[in-house]
Amino acid sequence: MLGLLYFYWIIEMKVKASVKADPLKGDKIVRRRGRVYVINPTDPNRKQRQKGPARKK
Repeated sequence: MLGLLYFYWIIEMKVKASVKADPLKGDKIVRRRGRVYVINPTDPNRKQRQKGPARKK
């Protein structure tokens, strides 16, 4: 179940070569699993993920 929720969370995210965060709009830069994410608790549509290394199977 957790994997399915993670899949839907990734689908709704912008994937970019470089991410930019605006702290005035509530963006936070987070590093998880070797990738850089921009999350925004107040506006979930502002999610971004930087292209990173391929996931190992």
